[in-house]
Amino acid sequence: MALEITDSTFSEIINSDKPVLVDFWATWCGPCRMLGPIIEEIATDFEGKAVVGKVDVDNNQQISMEFGIRNIPTVLIFKNGEVVDKLVGVSPKEVIAQKLSAHL
Repeated sequence: MALEITDSTFSEIINSDKPVLVDFWATWCGPCRMLGPIIEEIATDFEGKAVVGKVDVDNNQQISMEFGIRNIPTVLIFKNGEVVDKLVGVSPKEVIAQKLSAHL
């Protein structure tokens, strides 16, 4: 299951020794609701190999502003605390998995 990431837990989580995929979303966003189950599948598929989490942009505006999140859903992939990849909009599971796999 994807972790719920907040402003207060964000820096600790993205500095993991594993790649970290973060889905920026909101409850009112239709495309975000479409992407949600895909993110959960990715979390299950990559368990133990990568960290997968979600940031509710309405409740965690500090992180959203820091990374310039203007469109949601946006998926950022971090390695060693740095953004190494980005997807905006709904992407197929295969595309997200391939991007994350490239950073394992």
